[in-house]
Amino acid sequence: MSSSGGNTGGQGSTGGRGGAGRNGQGSSGASAGGRGKGGPRDTSRRNAKGRERNRGPQRSFTEQAPSQRTRRADPARLVAFEVLRAVAEEDAYANLVLPARIRQHHLDKRDAGFATELSYGALRSQGTYDAILARCVDRPLSQLDPAVLDALRIGVHQLLAMRVPAHAALDQTVGLARAVIGAGPSALINAVLRKVSARTLEEWLDLLVEGETDQTKIAALRFAHPEWIVRAMRQSLVAHGRPATEIDSLLEADNAAPVVNLVALPGLGSLDEALESGAAPGELVEGSALSSGGDLGRLASVRAGTTRVQDVGSQLVARALAAVDLGAAAGDAVADRAAPAKATVPSTADEAWLDLCAGPGGKAALLGALARQRGATLLANEPAPHRAKLVSQALSAVPHDSWQVRTGDGREVGTEQPERYTRVLVDVPCTGLGALRRRPESRWRRSPKDITDLGPLQRELLASALAAVRPGGVVAYVTCSPHPAETTAVVADALRKRDDLELLDAGAALDAVSLTGKLHAGHDMTAQLWPHIHHTDAMFLALIKKKA
Repeated sequence: MSSSGGNTGGQGSTGGRGGAGRNGQGSSGASAGGRGKGGPRDTSRRNAKGRERNRGPQRSFTEQAPSQRTRRADPARLVAFEVLRAVAEEDAYANLVLPARIRQHHLDKRDAGFATELSYGALRSQGTYDAILARCVDRPLSQLDPAVLDALRIGVHQLLAMRVPAHAALDQTVGLARAVIGAGPSALINAVLRKVSARTLEEWLDLLVEGETDQTKIAALRFAHPEWIVRAMRQSLVAHGRPATEIDSLLEADNAAPVVNLVALPGLGSLDEALESGAAPGELVEGSALSSGGDLGRLASVRAGTTRVQDVGSQLVARALAAVDLGAAAGDAVADRAAPAKATVPSTADEAWLDLCAGPGGKAALLGALARQRGATLLANEPAPHRAKLVSQALSAVPHDSWQVRTGDGREVGTEQPERYTRVLVDVPCTGLGALRRRPESRWRRSPKDITDLGPLQRELLASALAAVRPGGVVAYVTCSPHPAETTAVVADALRKRDDLELLDAGAALDAVSLTGKLHAGHDMTAQLWPHIHHTDAMFLALIKKKA
């Protein structure tokens, strides 16, 4: 298992963003003394009330008297604890809760990095850590107070996957528990974490899989994924033309800390400020950059919305749709790369674009900027009013005469506005299995039932998009999931029901808008990006053209 930023070694590993010795203040053991054999009792270590002080020579902090133990919550660990609690109690998303908590507790860059690694790492590896804890707790984990269990997960991640000295991890986690949960559970947490610290992560993993022959179960424990996701990912690799032997690399990539991807809205934004602040130019797509993190809100272009945080996989699929030559035949998705983008289609024939499932607005902002360059306008549809507001905010950096936001059911657009749009993006609600590295808690929330439940909605939205597109126009069907039930099966169903559709070469379309030109993402006319191959989210793209 490879946690965010952490190595798979033991407590001496070099992974993790918290430096060795952080909050690792030493503890002074009591002086040697006590009763000598056959001699009188030594009372020199009794206080004024006759009570004996901390017994035993040079005891470590884990056995200190309660008055000597840490009683406060370290701010970075408190932020991580609050994130885990919000995820568990409020069904919150860690990537949304964490920045607010970091600002609330005024963490500096170093502590913010520590809190991020601790939050994401504990959430990603929850299943494996729970299996370890089950060996160290004398009752079923379900009988523990949920807050105590979250504190234990935080402690385990520090002990097994970060460069935090064992004594500091124990002392600070117990101090956190005493401050925010109570003195009672702190003794349990101390005892359990001492058991955990007796082995390295690799030793624990070897113990957990000892005697197991089921490779799916072994991978689930080693890479901290539910077993059904391991099976689904293996099936997805094969379905999209990749060998099943890549499964371990894919699962490991899910556990790697993602690099922050930036995009400058075409014709509106600039990456100069980000590059001057240490970001590196993106290697896959024009107008992108890779940031090491920090407070991106300090950048004026980010505050203005002309530079945005967006995974490069999302940038690629949006640009691929915008670059499709609407005069292309099947299998020829794009015009000559050397030709100016504006020259591919006359603006009079390419004036209306649609983002059918626009919330929260990242792809809509990029499409809106691209549409503006072509003299086209974008309608961004979102059914949830609060998410529609986010879409409007995302698009606010684009001149308002280039876009409009509609709040309504996307399944109705095809009926209400038939054959109106030349380019339609339908980024359907999906399980999000392709973004597990960015949404650390989602792997433990999802179930196979979600795939079954989402299938009808995905098909209805695609049918609406196909009804809304003009003859000669193109629909981009996109998911952030590689699962064939959400990708190729949905597209195949749509093609079977109509005889006026044809698939364009989505792999070629991605190559045409990439800086490398050789993504090798295409298979059977559709395209699938992978975190272990392309270092993007696992975005799926199918380009469906309505015949003229």
